[in-house]
Amino acid sequence: MKIRKAEASDAAAISGIILPTICEGATYALDPDMSEADALAYWMGPDKETFVAEEDGVILGTYYIRPNQAGGGRHVSNCGYMTSATATGRGIARGMCEHSMDYARSKGYRAMQFNFVVRTNERALRLWQSLGFEVVGRLPLAFRHPTAGYVDALVMYRQL
Repeated sequence: MKIRKAEASDAAAISGIILPTICEGATYALDPDMSEADALAYWMGPDKETFVAEEDGVILGTYYIRPNQAGGGRHVSNCGYMTSATATGRGIARGMCEHSMDYARSKGYRAMQFNFVVRTNERALRLWQSLGFEVVGRLPLAFRHPTAGYVDALVMYRQL
C-alpha cells in the first residue's frame, strides 16, 4: 500500500469512499444528505491536509489531518479516516493511522485526538486502542445512530 498526499484529480475516488460513509450516517456526525460538493469541500478543505491510500493505482482509503485546536492547542492533531467498503479488513485504516502518526510527528505535533468516535463503531474503537489511543472522555447519547438510536460518542487521545 502506498500513501500519498491527495491531488485534485483524486476527488472522484475520494468522493466514492466518503459519500457512502456519510450517507450511511453511522460513524460521522455529518449531514447524511450532504452533497458531493459539500462532502469534498469538508474532506479536502483548506484547513486540512488530505491523503489517499492506494494499491496498484486504486484508491482504497483516505484521511485528513489538521490541528485539533488553534493557539495553545495547535500541537495536538486531529484526523478523520475512511476506507472503501471493498477494502474493509485489509489493514488500510491501520496503515493510514500509522502513516498519520508518523506524519504528525514530522510536523511537530505532540499528540493526536479523535473528538467524536461513535461507540457503536466497534471496529474503529478496537483499531484505535490497538494503536495506543485511550478513551479520555465520553459524551453520553451524543450521536443519533440510524438504527441503534442515541449512543455515546468517545474522545480518544494518544501522545506521539
